[in-house]
Amino acid sequence: MSPESKKLFNIIILGVAFMFMFTAFQTCGNVAQTVIRSLNSTDFHGSGYTSMAIIYGVFSASNLITPSVVAIVGPQLSMFASGLFYSMYIAVFIQPFPWSFYTASVFIGIAAAESDRRTVFIALTVISLVGTVLFFLIRKPDPENVLGEDESSDDQDLEVNESAQNNMTKAVDAFKKSLKLCVTKEMLLLSITTAYTGLELTFFSGVYGTCIGAINKFGTEEKSLIGLSGIFIGIGEILGGSLFGLLSKNNRFGRNPVVLLGILVHFIAFYLIFLNMPADAPIAPVEGTNSSAYIRPSKEVAILCSFLLGLGDSCFNTQLLSILGFLYSEDSAPAFAIFKFVQSICAAVAFFYSNYLLLHWQLLVMVVFGFLGTISFFTVEWDAAAVVARGSDYRSI
Repeated sequence: MSPESKKLFNIIILGVAFMFMFTAFQTCGNVAQTVIRSLNSTDFHGSGYTSMAIIYGVFSASNLITPSVVAIVGPQLSMFASGLFYSMYIAVFIQPFPWSFYTASVFIGIAAAESDRRTVFIALTVISLVGTVLFFLIRKPDPENVLGEDESSDDQDLEVNESAQNNMTKAVDAFKKSLKLCVTKEMLLLSITTAYTGLELTFFSGVYGTCIGAINKFGTEEKSLIGLSGIFIGIGEILGGSLFGLLSKNNRFGRNPVVLLGILVHFIAFYLIFLNMPADAPIAPVEGTNSSAYIRPSKEVAILCSFLLGLGDSCFNTQLLSILGFLYSEDSAPAFAIFKFVQSICAAVAFFYSNYLLLHWQLLVMVVFGFLGTISFFTVEWDAAAVVARGSDYRSI
């Protein structure tokens, strides 16, 4: 197999593996609070929000040490171990206990009826494990320099030791670069935008589905609407990611129009949710809520908002990844580590306060951060466009 074919093969395997893993994990996260709430009437007492807060909290801290771990054990083994932790977290829902539930949440960061619930989570666990095993199909690239026959074993051992030392040096350098990038003007401004993506990630991936499942006025279909909501969030993500990902290659208007569209779409979704969902929906008891907001709860509006949440999220994420890749083309690893750190810590905070805040307060927090994040993104994009227009290197300013 040629090097180009091997790279393509690895990309396909990675895509399929992550598709299996995160299909299972995102589905689990979407229904976690609803499932756990239904179990609180038994001997089990826990919170899906708290679990997700632990996951993203540990994940944010792990981003600082992950490059060092990968440098030591290698990417393939690192991804396999992470896949096992994801599968372990999902498997806990088959027969949950508080200690195992929250313990599995920690490991994840580093990396209806009783029978129906077990069947669903057994299936999700198997799907996640299939994705994990696929990592072993990844083929290592051919070494650039082939050792000659006249080289001794001592020389080979010396090269192996030097390679290990180089990996550790690269990991330390990446960590130092991350710390330096944290205090630059561009990264501080983009951190506000990134913080918003963490807050809205929490909302559409965990809180919104819980709200839908808690509204008794949706009738007997309230729980099934959670799955339908997740599907339409995914449709919005796919549509936005495909459309704006392709347009970014030949977009003479820059990234700001896409981000502006994203925040407008989200503000429309937040306003409709404010009108359609009762304030106590995120923290309603297992019996649900019979309250109403400003209009009679509508299933159609709820699903439309799911699509808008996914579409708006794709607008922000595609443009954030694009501008980070442009600004830090030679320091991409530290830049993306900061991106995931800020996003994850804000997601953890949002999952924590979701245990206590009513819906309208959660929406207000996202509106404020969304507005500030959009303005900060515009500022960085305008500076980048001005530098490009002068024909100079952005990193020189």
